[in-house]
Amino acid sequence: MTTSALSRRAFLAMAAAVPAASMSAQRRLPPIGLQLYSVRGELMKDLMGTVRTVAKMGYEVVEFYAPYYSWTPEQAKDVRKLMDDLGIRCLSTHNSAAALAPEGLPKAIDLNRIIGSTSIVLASPPRITGADGWKALADQLSAAAAKLEPAGMSAGYHNHQTEWDAVEGQRPIDLLARGTPRNVTMQLDVGWCVAAGADPVAFIRANPGRVRSLHCKDWASGSPAEE
Repeated sequence: MTTSALSRRAFLAMAAAVPAASMSAQRRLPPIGLQLYSVRGELMKDLMGTVRTVAKMGYEVVEFYAPYYSWTPEQAKDVRKLMDDLGIRCLSTHNSAAALAPEGLPKAIDLNRIIGSTSIVLASPPRITGADGWKALADQLSAAAAKLEPAGMSAGYHNHQTEWDAVEGQRPIDLLARGTPRNVTMQLDVGWCVAAGADPVAFIRANPGRVRSLHCKDWASGSPAEE
């Protein structure tokens, strides 16, 4: 679960909706992490120092976003050593469509393996037109998932607001969920979901086992639901 700010009530509501199989054997709540886009200015100035500060704040997990893809393997190893020393983990990364394309996926696999991430998440969709465009994106995610599975990794998709608005009578988020195998994580961004007037708990219950990662933040009408 990745968050910039989250009320206890909202957290408990989300956690209660996650299927039991998604919880650890000890019935612990999912680890709380920070999507590092939330501190992108600081991260670009001082990657290592920002990761140290985030760990000192008490976050258990960090989620790197697109710029990580430009790292060399040596840089990735340095970041992994720092995380190990700090006792934090990276379970997933945010990626561009190019990183999940056939020619870009090998590099993403190598970097994610080094930093310990097992979930390569598409951060936002490319320009899409019509329901067929969303179905084609589901096919692309499915193809990426098939290549990731032998590496012990999975593909994922992070929603914004667009996916909740019906296209030709169907919500894109539902087309993506139906059009991809169960091993593709639907990384639910609660802020964007609520901003679109949708019910995040209803989506979790309608797609048991698919929502393995949440992006949570405080949100009120008129507030931006930033990444």
